[in-house]
Amino acid sequence: MAVVLGIESSCDDMAVALVRDGTQVLASVVHSQDEVHADYGGVVPELASRDHVRHVHGTARRALERAGWTLERVDAVAVTAGPGLIGSLLVGLCFAKALAYRARKPLVAVHHIEGHLASARLGDDPLAFPFLGVVVSGGHSALYAVESGERIRLLGQTRDDAAGEAFDKLAKRMGLGYPGGREIDRRARSGRRDAYPFPRPMLKEPGLELSFSGLKTAAALEIARLERDGGGALGETEIADVSASFQEAVADVLVEKTRRALERTGYERVALVGGLAANSRLRERVGELAGERGVEVRYPPIQLCTDNAAMVAAVGHGLWRAGRFAGLDLEAFSRVPLGEVSSSAP
Repeated sequence: MAVVLGIESSCDDMAVALVRDGTQVLASVVHSQDEVHADYGGVVPELASRDHVRHVHGTARRALERAGWTLERVDAVAVTAGPGLIGSLLVGLCFAKALAYRARKPLVAVHHIEGHLASARLGDDPLAFPFLGVVVSGGHSALYAVESGERIRLLGQTRDDAAGEAFDKLAKRMGLGYPGGREIDRRARSGRRDAYPFPRPMLKEPGLELSFSGLKTAAALEIARLERDGGGALGETEIADVSASFQEAVADVLVEKTRRALERTGYERVALVGGLAANSRLRERVGELAGERGVEVRYPPIQLCTDNAAMVAAVGHGLWRAGRFAGLDLEAFSRVPLGEVSSSAP
């Protein structure tokens, strides 16, 4: 039995968790910054890092208390080294180094996307390898062939905006607040999915690349037209219809690319992970695709879709077992390819 303490601070959530044997979550604590950024309609990096400083110690203390564990009993400290906002990453990274040094525990560096992919394997029935990993969040949209915990191959990714970012920007444009993805999902439930013929970017192009910038622009232009024709802000019905139509366009693209990736890999398992994996319509559509193809589909629990430290500890467990430790000179990276963080074999 091994317990890893994980720390995640790549963006606007400060999270600490303890995970046993890479799959069993003993405690997962997330300090949300929704109220900090609500007035701005998006994450303000400076405010995010300052809030992390204020709450990192208390978040770690609560996680240890909930798990009934002590720092001296953990086997390793895992921390997100990138990608993400440098200021936010540095807070978690410095704190993790201090914990590892004080307790004389190994430090392991985790790639944020590897964490999201590992979230599909948390729990009593971890998803078996290999599987197709569909990562959809505010900062990332990509498809991966996950052959094992150590072998992850990029199949395709967005050329511009991430799907989650497009959701947040659309919500901000309609004045729905932050985080926007949650509000779009809620409003879309009462809207018509065919109300507005938004484009499906790269849907007819071969391959597994994605793009959401043009769709975001098309939606913004339609909102401007509706405001101009209506002489003011959108009404509730228009907001619901725009939300539903936009959401369906995104789902159409992601589901078709997932279909192609399953055909290319021949995999019989698919995991939808990342913050946008909490979207009810996307989960429904991917579930329908899985049923049509007879493949297993897995979504993390809602609380493990968004950034959390349980996924970091899960990856950290594998790195710890492989002896891939990081030194106290570990640096944070705003952009870093999957699998390239500063851990090294002994």
